[in-house]
Parts: sequence; structure tokens; C-alpha cells
Amino acid sequence: MLEAGTKAPDFTLPDQNGVNHSLSDYRGKKVILYFYPKDMTSGCTSQACNFRDIYPQFQEKGAVVLGVSKDSVESHKKFEEKHGLPFTLLSDTELEVIKMYDVWKEKTMFGKKAMGVVRSTYLIDEDGIIARAFEGVKPKENAAQMLDLV
Repeated sequence: MLEAGTKAPDFTLPDQNGVNHSLSDYRGKKVILYFYPKDMTSGCTSQACNFRDIYPQFQEKGAVVLGVSKDSVESHKKFEEKHGLPFTLLSDTELEVIKMYDVWKEKTMFGKKAMGVVRSTYLIDEDGIIARAFEGVKPKENAAQMLDLV
């Protein structure tokens, strides 16, 4: 994981509508940048819906929520529509940003080792500095945890 106190690497990725977003677009706002393994899976759906349910509170605090996975723009669009997600989902099919933020790691599932996205969340301050970094977050607790920190 990247360490708190370091500058968050800038990037540009397409959202669920195919519109490019750069981290630098959000300078002046706190950004919750969360990485998750896969659209439509139980843990990722739980995490996204928890962010959705308290999203107005993030907005009140002037914070932005950005979810990132290696799923396609089309997959993100279906995920957004099915669950009424009001925040931006970014598609990193080339794993460029996922690797940049050091969340692409070896995981063990059902006794087999494979590379994958480790569920991780970064809180980036208004100046683009990583304020907090969390690896292996719990899907049901992550949104409330982050709301307490913004």
C-alpha cells in the first residue's frame, strides 16, 4: 500500500458513462478512493450499497467517492443501474492505477493462489496527499469507517 503522508499518484480513467476522470479534477475536495475486486459480487455489492446509502452525508462534508475495479465501463454501468449507485465508478481494465496504488496482490481463494485486487481504501486530502490508507477492508464497515474520517 502507498503510505499516508505521500502524494497520491494522479491518473485518468473512464467512468461508467465513458467520461474520463483524473484525480487532479478533485483537488480541493477530500476523496475516498476505494478499490474493489469485481462488480456484482456479494462483498463488492455490499460495499457499494453501503457507500450509496450514506452518500448524501459524504456530499454534506464535501467529499467525493470514487470506486475503482478492473471491470469494463459496460460492467460498471450495469452495476450502477442495478443498485442505484450515485457515485463514480472508474474502469481500470489495464490495471495501471490498481498497480500504481499497490492493491494488485497475490490472494488465496478456495486454496488456490491467484493475483487480484485486494479491497483497499485511500482517503486523499484536499491537497492530493494520502491522509489514510486501509488494506483488506471489510465491505460492510468501510463506508461508515470512511465517513467518520472525512
